[in-house]
Amino acid sequence: LTGAQDGSVRMFEWTRPQQLVCFRQAGNARVTRMYFNSQGNKCGVADGEGFLSIWQVNQTTSNPKPYLSWQCHSKTTSDFAFITSSSLVATSGQSNDNRNVCLWDTLVSSGNSLIHAFTCHDHGATVLQYAPKHQLLISGGRKGYICIFDIRQRQILFTFQAHESAVKALALDPSEDYLVTGSAE
Repeated sequence: LTGAQDGSVRMFEWTRPQQLVCFRQAGNARVTRMYFNSQGNKCGVADGEGFLSIWQVNQTTSNPKPYLSWQCHSKTTSDFAFITSSSLVATSGQSNDNRNVCLWDTLVSSGNSLIHAFTCHDHGATVLQYAPKHQLLISGGRKGYICIFDIRQRQILFTFQAHESAVKALALDPSEDYLVTGSAE
């Protein structure tokens, strides 16, 4: 799966030189993040205008429409994570109201899909990491702060400053004992 600054999203297969599917044409908002869900049957694309779109991967048409597309953040959606069996999605980004980390239910109508919005990261959340064993969501912000959320209780557990500049990467080890952060500096 490839995404570009021009907004295009294309899917390729290792053994074929041509694309299999073009999910989005050039001319859309720049792609900020893309992932497959853990089952590999869905892919999501976040963009610079605050949208998250999700497609079924096993499409037979060359330009399929997303089965879900909604504006998650008013300025940009920088990252997202599929939670559980892909029916729950978490997003990070920047919104005018500082609701920069959100939980969404993909099984309800788009008007009711926002489950919870966390007010955090004054200048926006840049990255997101899901810790399934502990049911935690970890976000990094533009000012170097890390926030750790309990998604079951929908509350912030910890906030600390890890860097002086924007957090650009988060990684967990498989046992979820260690968190590694990377920044713009």
